[in-house]
Amino acid sequence: MSALPRLFRRQRLLIVGCGDVGMRILRGLQQSPRPPRIFALTRQPETRDALRAAGAVSLLADLDQPRTLQRLRGLSRHIIHLAPPPPNGTDDPRTRHLLAQLRGDGLRLVYVSTSGVYGDCAGAWVDETRPLRPQSARAQRRIAAEQCLREWGARRRRCVSILRAPGIYAAERLPLERLRQGLPVLRADEDVYTNHIHADDLARLCGWGLVRGRANRVYNACDAQPLKMGDWMDAVARALDLPVPARQTAAEVKAAVSAVQWSFLCESRRLSNRRLLEEWGVRLRYPQAMEFLQTLKP
Repeated sequence: MSALPRLFRRQRLLIVGCGDVGMRILRGLQQSPRPPRIFALTRQPETRDALRAAGAVSLLADLDQPRTLQRLRGLSRHIIHLAPPPPNGTDDPRTRHLLAQLRGDGLRLVYVSTSGVYGDCAGAWVDETRPLRPQSARAQRRIAAEQCLREWGARRRRCVSILRAPGIYAAERLPLERLRQGLPVLRADEDVYTNHIHADDLARLCGWGLVRGRANRVYNACDAQPLKMGDWMDAVARALDLPVPARQTAAEVKAAVSAVQWSFLCESRRLSNRRLLEEWGVRLRYPQAMEFLQTLKP
């Protein structure tokens, strides 16, 4: 974050949906010589003290309640949109409510979406030109948000960049509970490819997106090491001195895990981050997830 251009560091920044990644953005920017004035939107009163301690001006508002968003008008020309869609349906009214309040020339917005919009690609390599074939309502909601943002950006001549993130991990975001529960994974001949991005790298990419992201452009925000899901789980288990999960057939695993967990196990794709690296010229701190695991101690 401290390497961001000075022009950006003198601006106001609005972060919408300040969870784990948002807090990492805050901490990273506060380390820069001239951090921007950061406004963080949250609907949870209990998080306001933590946001203030991290250097942000906390704004209590709710994307489901448009009347609470009026103070956002003209507040900032730089926005990082991290808030998820509602938990139900196939639309994202939250994003529409946010966009209705944004004003100002030269506005730039980065939105973090999900690689789930591609659906199952049978293990094929996937770049940003791949047709979208969502297989879950969760992914359909993300597509609705992306379409809304891109239409708004084109109509209003605003710079909207979309980051499609896969599985986000960090020391605090590893599948430890699943390993402790002893849930099985797919056997090798039925296993699926999965992709990752470290939470710190995603936070940095959000900041760089405001500087180098192109208008109405989509980027796969992932590392360069697609992994079989079972191999990833085995590696996490060994890194933390936990039992490796049992390998079972797809039918057996589906019966043992929740519907949400299964939705991640029935899609296989290998994401390419070539566009991101070539157009932005950035280097990931963790270009391979396995490198991160080597830094852990049980």
